[in-house]
Amino acid sequence: MRKLTLAIAVIAPMLGHAASAEDTLKIGYIDPLSGGGASVGEGGLKTFQYLADELNAKGGILGHKIEIVPLDNKTNPQESLVQAQKAIDAGVHYITQGNGSSVGAALSDFVTKNNSRNPGKEVLYFNYAAVDPSLTNEKCSYWHFRWDASSDIKMEALTNYMKDTASIKKVYLINQDYSFGQSVRSDARKMLGAKRPDIQIVGDELHPLLKVTDFSPYIAKIKASGADSVVTGNWGQDFALLLKAAADAGLKVNWYTYYAGGAGGPTAVKQTGLDHQVFQITEGFANSGNKAAMDYEKAFRAKVNLSLWYPRAVNEMRMFKAAAEKANSIDPVKVAAALEDLKFEVLDGGTGIMRKDDHQFLQPIYISSFGKLTENEPFDEENTGWGWHLVSKVDTEKAMVPTTCKMARP
Repeated sequence: MRKLTLAIAVIAPMLGHAASAEDTLKIGYIDPLSGGGASVGEGGLKTFQYLADELNAKGGILGHKIEIVPLDNKTNPQESLVQAQKAIDAGVHYITQGNGSSVGAALSDFVTKNNSRNPGKEVLYFNYAAVDPSLTNEKCSYWHFRWDASSDIKMEALTNYMKDTASIKKVYLINQDYSFGQSVRSDARKMLGAKRPDIQIVGDELHPLLKVTDFSPYIAKIKASGADSVVTGNWGQDFALLLKAAADAGLKVNWYTYYAGGAGGPTAVKQTGLDHQVFQITEGFANSGNKAAMDYEKAFRAKVNLSLWYPRAVNEMRMFKAAAEKANSIDPVKVAAALEDLKFEVLDGGTGIMRKDDHQFLQPIYISSFGKLTENEPFDEENTGWGWHLVSKVDTEKAMVPTTCKMARP
């Protein structure tokens, strides 16, 4: 009897530890935590850790505590696959990634093949920022869900705004040389050509991703072209350094951007002195006017000491919880089915839907400009004293483009 009691005393803590591990829902965060993309990757990691803490304080997801597992991919597709396999080997069934559509395409293909080869051990890929349209068109996958608007949805809205701006006559395109940057340039050419054929494209430049440290030669070309406006999908240091060079050269043009609000972007914009001449298209922003979203922004900044760059990450994690509850399961197969056509109230207000046809989340999107704040706009960026101001809102039903996805379903 004494031996039995001793055995139970030894085994019980081990069983308790196993149960605790079983109750943890791990999400692999695969993004750059070193190299040129580290600033945005670190910001994203802090965001997801905040969201996990927020959900865990309310009981997690179906009683499972959420753990964010950071995995540094150095913005490299091959390294991303190494990290994805490492995550799977550690028992991860959900991965999230955003920075770099070349990475996104590699991960989507990897997860699709993994799930085909390993039935019963499926993995879902939650995409919060890789916006190449191909991921929800010719390269669509049942196991991939995207919460950011695709680049063609963003360009459709941005060019609808630009077409009504009569002062735009000459546009220069400068983008990163990979799938996303190439889609921005092609969509800009196509959509501006259709909506404002009088606009001249006076330059079209692609540069290496996160490799350029001095953009002054590129800025000199923009200046020489006579452009009055620049369209760019640049993000991270490729945007911040581009605008820093523009400030140094005294380039005075309007900028139409996707990611001006990212790390270092607002500081660089302030240096240019371009008050409300830099525009950004996003699914939400700090001074949106939505009380719940602005209260959330205030709490987030107080805890993380960063602006909420990724309102879509909030939508992603909240929808994950809603889908799991709808399925009454954290099984990736059941969660995937529950996410399809799921309607959801987004952080900044309004209803979004995860389109079943291609797993693209459709939602309201906003065009805002960066500059001096009004009394009703409490949030500045990077201690510049400047912040984002609402220019235009595009409701969900007008923020859609068709899909060519032919979804292969399990």
